[in-house]
Amino acid sequence: MAIEKTDRQAVIEKYKRSGADTGSPEVQVALLTQRLENLASHFEKHKKDVHSRRGLLQIVSKRKRLLNYLKNEDINRYRTLISELGIRK
Repeated sequence: MAIEKTDRQAVIEKYKRSGADTGSPEVQVALLTQRLENLASHFEKHKKDVHSRRGLLQIVSKRKRLLNYLKNEDINRYRTLISELGIRK
């Protein structure tokens, strides 16, 4: 359920803010969103996988905390990110 290296690099390239940026909130949220999408497809096949569901909930809460941080720091970056990722309303 880990993200492949090529997919990870593509996400980082798309959402980075500067040349060597890998840790900005935008990149972290995009990577967590990709992991959530992978887990969603996993749960379609394995409906009773309760142990992985706990990890899913942890990823969701971490993404929520990062989005709240970004919203408090710069609302324009927040709005741009959620529109690009297609999350929230």
